[in-house]
Amino acid sequence: MKLYVLGVGDTFTETHFTHALLLEAEGFRLAIDCPDSYRRVLRSARDKTGVAHAGALDLFAIDDVLVTHVHGDHMNGLEGVGYFKHFAQKKPLNLHTIAPVKDALWNQRLVASMGTLWDGHEFRPKSFEDYFAWTEVGLESATTIGPFTIRARLTKHHVPTSALVVEHAGTSIGISSDTAFDRELIDFLAGSDVIVHETNYGPAHTAYSDLLTLDEGIKSKMRLIHYPDEFDVDASAIEALREGQVIEL
Repeated sequence: MKLYVLGVGDTFTETHFTHALLLEAEGFRLAIDCPDSYRRVLRSARDKTGVAHAGALDLFAIDDVLVTHVHGDHMNGLEGVGYFKHFAQKKPLNLHTIAPVKDALWNQRLVASMGTLWDGHEFRPKSFEDYFAWTEVGLESATTIGPFTIRARLTKHHVPTSALVVEHAGTSIGISSDTAFDRELIDFLAGSDVIVHETNYGPAHTAYSDLLTLDEGIKSKMRLIHYPDEFDVDASAIEALREGQVIEL
């Protein structure tokens, strides 16, 4: 299993792309979150990782996206990717979310821009299903997406948000998504080989100082994401992810 780091910033960043990851195993790719200008995000990662990984970081080769929650820095690119699949590839995007995210995604976010299309002769109404083939990510039981087994858990955030543990062939990656500091969530992620955990300001995000209180065994396999621009990644006692990084398990 490979983890591609596409974006590490928060919603206010001027130096990074926002939170975006890509998992690959057995030739299958699963994007985790979908920020603005997603093809440019992929192009930047291709340039940084080199030609060896170029095939994985091409939107024509990515058909599955898992969105953790409806905040724009995690899903604003979904409109463009949905249109790309619809117009350029003539097929729906395979979209994976927990049920509360799906409930808000179309009716509260995407319908305004995607709900009606001009076909050259008349305006035609469009539905969620015209663009997306949706699969529920379960909160009570594991979900299979391609070669991955995924367990999800709600986090402490402003809107329903899913943390994830993604397993493949005896290895696993834990992803906190956006969350306030939550020791029960840390316990959920703790068995993973790599833990991708956010850090930022405010009551609905996790302070770096709180992460420093964790056991050394947890901190040694933790990788920080969603950090503010002023966060000093070189001085961090917990390793911070960098865009273009590829982690192989």
